[in-house]
Order: sequence, then C-alpha cells, then structure tokens
Amino acid sequence: MSLYLSMAAFALAASISPGPVNLVSLRTGAREGLRVALRHVAGATLGFTLLLVLIGLGLHTLLSVLPWLTSAIRWAGVAFLFYLAWRLTIDDGALQARAGAVVSPFMQGALMQWLNPKAWLAAIAGLGAFVADGDVMLLWQFALIYCLVCYLSLACWAYAGTCLQPYLQEPHRVRAFNRVLAGLLVASAGYLLLV
Repeated sequence: MSLYLSMAAFALAASISPGPVNLVSLRTGAREGLRVALRHVAGATLGFTLLLVLIGLGLHTLLSVLPWLTSAIRWAGVAFLFYLAWRLTIDDGALQARAGAVVSPFMQGALMQWLNPKAWLAAIAGLGAFVADGDVMLLWQFALIYCLVCYLSLACWAYAGTCLQPYLQEPHRVRAFNRVLAGLLVASAGYLLLV
C-alpha cells in the first residue's frame, strides 16, 4: 500500500504543479467553461498516460538509439508553447463563443502532453522511481494511478479557471488575463530551453 501512496504522491506533485498544460486548462476553464475544459483535461490525461505506458514499454530505448529525436521533441514542444503564447497575445478578448475551433480541446490536450518536455521528464522520472525493474503489471498499476491523479489535478486547474469567469466579463480583462498566461507560457518555454 505504501508503494501505491508513493506513486500517487509523485503523480500529484508532477501533475498539479504549474506547467503549460495546467495553464491551458486554467485558460480553457476561464474562457470556454468547465464542460469544454474537461475535454481538454481528458485529452491531456489520456495523452500523458499513453506516453507513460509507451515509455515504460520501451520507447526510451528508441530515444537512446536516436538521441536527435529527443531534441526534436523538445524543440517541437518549445515551438508549440511559443505558438500558444502568440495565440493568447493576439486574442482580441471578445466574449462571444467561437465556432469552428481548429483543434478540438481533447486533441489539443493530448498533443500538448506529447510536446511537453515536463511530461516526458515526469514520465521518465516516475518510471525510474517505481518501475525500474520493468515489471509490466506494476507499470499498468502506476499508469492507472497516474491517470486518475492527473485527471483530478488538471480538473482543479480547469475549475479554478471557471471561478475566474465572473471577473472576465469585459474584453480588456480577458486580454490582460490572456497576456499574463502568454507570459507564463513563454517563461515555461524559456525554462525548458535552459534544462
């Protein structure tokens, strides 16, 4: 039981700490409401869980054979964060609902995890700590625990965003909120370039 509690504590620390996916969950909750934000949360959670399982099943071997692939993933992730920051910066703050989003919230969440260096580091660190011996049953248990904790953690960020909705009823406030989030995403990308 203490192993499972340790797994849950690790998953909570990694999932609830601020990062790009958490910030987008917050923004989606604030801008689109909880229903849409939870689709983003579900995509991010399942995207991360798939990443965790695949790394546990041997993707790390491929990355050690092709080290350039790790760099490519890191640069793609940083570029994606800059893209999201740019989109937030140019947003006009209009309050009307937007139709025809380019990427569904679910797919955006899943894609973000695969391009998020924080997610890769969390997966590798967690697997190293709890599944280093390659026990596949333990891998699936860790993935299940992580999936539940990740969903709840990201849902907290999405819910916090919905609590901000009453304060974001004017376009200038939405623009200011978006620019703060854009700055935080740029800071996240900058940090990821340094590590």
